[in-house]
Amino acid sequence: MSKLLVPVAAAALCAGSVVAPVAATAAIVGPHAADCAPGSEKQAMLVHVLGLKSRTGMIRLQSYGGDPKTYFDKGAYIERIELPTPTSGSMEVCMPVPRAGTYAVSIRHDVNGSGKSDMSDGGGFSGNPSFSLMDVIFKRRPSPASVEVKVAGVTKVPVVLNYVQGGSVKPVATAER
Repeated sequence: MSKLLVPVAAAALCAGSVVAPVAATAAIVGPHAADCAPGSEKQAMLVHVLGLKSRTGMIRLQSYGGDPKTYFDKGAYIERIELPTPTSGSMEVCMPVPRAGTYAVSIRHDVNGSGKSDMSDGGGFSGNPSFSLMDVIFKRRPSPASVEVKVAGVTKVPVVLNYVQGGSVKPVATAER
């Protein structure tokens, strides 16, 4: 496996990665919110971020396209959006893409807002691939097949955030979903 862009926060939880075009039901945040509004004819991923450990810091989302082998390479993202952590609940962020096709998303929750990765941070990927603490320590990235999202119209992409807890990387049991 190759190096992981989100070194400490790499994801876990094998939830189904089936996604489908949907209309948004919650408030959509971010600079491109209108691109995911009901009735939009844009191509976009509506990223539903779940499982925040705390209400501090910043959330960074990055979208990737093109060659799946380069997903998560440094600087290979299509778009990066940074937003303050919401005060409650989950969050939905619109990530526009150039055209219908196959894409991926990574998310990092910078819990202390330092701008640097550390063991308190959390994160996740589209497709919610499983990760171990060793994957995090050795900065391994998930396989392209485990994170791919087929985008056609506005496509909902649920991502459950995971955090280092003891000797494992997993969702926080008490996190709001």
